[in-house]
Amino acid sequence: MPQVRLLRNMFLCYTVYTKTTERNCTMRRKDREVTDPIRIEAIMKRCSVCRVGFYDDGEIYILPLNFGFERNGESYTLYFHGAKEGRKINLAAKEPRVGFEMDGTYTLKTADEACSFSAEYESIIGTGRIRLVCDAEEKRRGLACVMAQVTGRSDWSFPDAAVAGTAVMRLDVETLSCKTNAKE
Repeated sequence: MPQVRLLRNMFLCYTVYTKTTERNCTMRRKDREVTDPIRIEAIMKRCSVCRVGFYDDGEIYILPLNFGFERNGESYTLYFHGAKEGRKINLAAKEPRVGFEMDGTYTLKTADEACSFSAEYESIIGTGRIRLVCDAEEKRRGLACVMAQVTGRSDWSFPDAAVAGTAVMRLDVETLSCKTNAKE
C-alpha cells in the first residue's frame, strides 16, 4: 500500500498517495475514497478535461486542458499539448510545481428541499511537477496519449513538422487523491 500525505484546504481533507511521506489522515467520507490504481485509471479515462493550476506571483492561474496519461504501477504521468509560447509555458518554466483536478460522470440528484440535493461524481486531485518535453520521441508518446484519451484510438501517426511545431508538456504526478459517489 502506498504511503499517505494530507492535503488540506478550508473545507476538505483528502488522503493523498505519494512515495515519500506518511501521516495519519482519513478522508471524511472514507466510503467514497478510491485507492486501487486500476479503478483510478478507469476514472481517469472517463475524464475529458484536466484543470491545471499554476502559481503566478501571488495568483493562481487555472487552465482547462485536454490531456492524456500513462500509468506505471502506482505512478502517473499526464501529458498536455498546445502552443509553444504563452502564459502556461512561461509559468511552467518559472515554477514547475502545479496542482491539478479532473472530474467526470457528474449527475445532479434533485430533491424537494435545497439542502437535500446531492450528486453522483468521480474526481481526482493532485500535485506534481510540469515541464516542457523536448525529445521528439517523448513528444510523440505524449501526443499519442492525448489522442487516445480524447478519441479512444491509439493508431495515430505524427508528422515531424507537427511534432516540431507543437508544445508537449509532461506532469509527473507526486500526489493523487481519488473520490467517487457514482453508481458502479
